[in-house]
Amino acid sequence: MDIKTVLQKEFRLSKVQVNNIVDLIDAGNTIPFIARYRKEMTGSLDDQVLREFNDRYLYLKNLEARKQDVYRLIEEKGKMTDEVSASIEGAMTLQEIEDIYRPFKPKRRTRALIAREKGLEPLASLIMLESISDDTIESKAPDYIDPEKDLKSVDDVLQGARDIVAEEISDNASIRKEIRSIFHSFGIVESKAKKEEDSVYRQYYDYKEPVKSIVSHRILAINRGEKEEFLKVDISVPEEKVLSFLFDSYGVENKEKRKHMSMAIEDAYKRLIQPSIEREIRNELTEKAEEQAMVVFRENLKNLLMQPPVQNCVVLGLDPAYRTGCKICVVDETGKVLATGVVYPTPPQNKTEEAKNVLKELIEKFKVDVIAIGNGTASRESEIFIADMLKEIERDVKYMVVSEAGASVYSASKLGAEEFPDFDVSLRSAVSIARRLQDPLAELVKIDPKAIGVGQYQHDMNQKRLSETLGAVVEDVVNRVGVDLNTASVSLLSYVSGINKSLAANIVAYRESIGRFRNRQELKKVPKLGPKAFEQCAGFLRIRDGDNVLDNTAVHPESYEACELLLKKLGYSHEDVLNNELPLLDLMVQKTGLKNLAEELEIGEPTLRDIIEELKKPGRDPREELPPPMLKRDVLQISDLKPGMVLTGTVRNVADFGAFVDIGVHQDGLVHISQLADRFIKNPMEVVSVGDIVTVKVLDIDPERKRISLTMRGV
Repeated sequence: MDIKTVLQKEFRLSKVQVNNIVDLIDAGNTIPFIARYRKEMTGSLDDQVLREFNDRYLYLKNLEARKQDVYRLIEEKGKMTDEVSASIEGAMTLQEIEDIYRPFKPKRRTRALIAREKGLEPLASLIMLESISDDTIESKAPDYIDPEKDLKSVDDVLQGARDIVAEEISDNASIRKEIRSIFHSFGIVESKAKKEEDSVYRQYYDYKEPVKSIVSHRILAINRGEKEEFLKVDISVPEEKVLSFLFDSYGVENKEKRKHMSMAIEDAYKRLIQPSIEREIRNELTEKAEEQAMVVFRENLKNLLMQPPVQNCVVLGLDPAYRTGCKICVVDETGKVLATGVVYPTPPQNKTEEAKNVLKELIEKFKVDVIAIGNGTASRESEIFIADMLKEIERDVKYMVVSEAGASVYSASKLGAEEFPDFDVSLRSAVSIARRLQDPLAELVKIDPKAIGVGQYQHDMNQKRLSETLGAVVEDVVNRVGVDLNTASVSLLSYVSGINKSLAANIVAYRESIGRFRNRQELKKVPKLGPKAFEQCAGFLRIRDGDNVLDNTAVHPESYEACELLLKKLGYSHEDVLNNELPLLDLMVQKTGLKNLAEELEIGEPTLRDIIEELKKPGRDPREELPPPMLKRDVLQISDLKPGMVLTGTVRNVADFGAFVDIGVHQDGLVHISQLADRFIKNPMEVVSVGDIVTVKVLDIDPERKRISLTMRGV
């Protein structure tokens, strides 16, 4: 198999593109680096396509390695034939390879293996011959009777021979492939109640849906219901269709004339093939469902991490609770902790006035601009308390309810303890809540992505695959935004291209010993940060107010010379870039022509285009181009809602079946996929993303079940 040809065809890329990308990956370059700084070689493919390419490339390499392994194992047994060799060469999936290897694979002591050991293989071969009658087979059977081998009767002999035939049929790769296809085309996923009691799975207590059309979130829901022993799940197919195919395949026109072959076929299907294929199809459906759920999780996480920071604000973080009180923390514009404490405005203490006095004093003393309220336990009561208090002060302070998903994980983590050794767990949560309003990305990278809570069924998935997928999202976002080399934590630095946790720790230790970095070249003095790591990371690290304005851009040091020549040619200086005074840049580039200018500077057009964009906005944060988060001063109750009411809200989570929107009543409302747009859509992400500010209309309210139905149609 020519892996590069397969990739070229599947991704519809040129031969040169595929060769370049494979060479870049094999040379140890990271996906963010390839996507940003090797656009000429990739044809400007984005990071997501490159990750999909990389995943497929690794799969095909593993497939090729497994092919060679299977070829060697079969050859060592002396059973390699031209037909088997061609099958191995033509296989395009690992499943096909395992099907081919199945007959040659060392088996546990099956009924067929035991029958072979008893010498019944010649009789089994006779059963499979179309030209041999049942009478002939039965006349030969007595010759094999041997009480010492536990073959005491003709029935014992014939049963053993049929066991061998059944396994031969079950191990036939082409037979399994066709039956698998029948399961895909005609299979029905069926779930039944295993318990009489009511549960969240009640809609699946008597449920059927075709294998070929069942949607991902229902597969995951059914799987969880089965795992929790509320459901019994099977895949049914028309048995007569499968048996008819098997009879045709083995030349059984009349079951009565070849009853032993017919019995072996039915046994092969019911005892061996059907349970095995059903497991395979279940696993396949689960893998596809998990991949789809990961796509949802990936997009939600990306949009959450890309939420615009609330910059230059002093923030008071409030971690709500009942009995133990609300933990509070004030952080300055840089996230430095100024004050901490505990207030008790919620039941059972209800010390509302005392809490107001404490908060008013902190707001006045530290000039607080925004209050960040965690959305966990007692959040609703805390929000009402804050909204009431803000009416009593003159300072223009707003508040925002912030998702505290993962805050407790961070608080109890080794990292949280290292960062705030003198704080108890709940105070660390208050710090995290305040900081994630100021800079969501910098704070959320400290938390395992699985704990951030913007996915569906994440705890049921392949955890290794999920971690890899979500880690890649964080890596892409961190590198797209860029990282301040002089303020970034070890957690944030460890996601930068080319930097692992060990190198990140070395960078922070070096920074603490020498003071702030003045230029990117100083990175080369960091212990164990070699030329390759420097090449991979330098362009993603920013130095504000450093020796060179280019160090505060995404221009890579390898392009500095070309950048200097460009500035000189256009008559601009570093000061002009710093002061954002390049009014004629676009005009001059148009006059010369991008292609001509790129040739003069001896760089590619994509690189030149990126350089120009960076020169126009040095230090630009791409998150600032997104709508800012909604800050509030007042609060709504669920009892305030009425059908037909139009509200503005923030998308908190997106699932396959719709979007959950925070409309300020503590309970998120659901916009079902059918209510997201005036047109038909297959996926909610065609319309909304986590963090979007949307206008919705209330359809229905069910206060008892805490359910709010919303629509975006016609709003």
